[in-house]
Amino acid sequence: MIGHEAYKLIHLIAIFALFAAAGGAAVHSANRGFKQDNAARGAVAALHGLALLFILVAGFGMLARLGLEHNWLFPGWVWGKLVIWVLFGFAISLPYRKPTMAKRLLFLLPLLGAIAAFLALFKPF
Repeated sequence: MIGHEAYKLIHLIAIFALFAAAGGAAVHSANRGFKQDNAARGAVAALHGLALLFILVAGFGMLARLGLEHNWLFPGWVWGKLVIWVLFGFAISLPYRKPTMAKRLLFLLPLLGAIAAFLALFKPF
């Protein structure tokens, strides 16, 4: 059985990978690059998708270790983190669909990460 600390380590490593993939796509787009021009497009997309998967699995693993029930009545902080997880899911395609958002995304991603960390650490609601 995997312990809480192991889930936390997997969660954090996946978060770092997610930031690398989403930030890389945003920087490429901010430098007027197009999706087709990105030589690492497949690797970036794979890293992004795998990171999201590992974040989700490890996050729910940690919830199980905290003893939360397996139903849809999660506390508000869990739902907040799930919304942020979905927003990060769009973070890989947004800079290419709206290139004007690429530079803003470089500031928005760390802000979303900080909000997610706040929710996880302090569990305000």
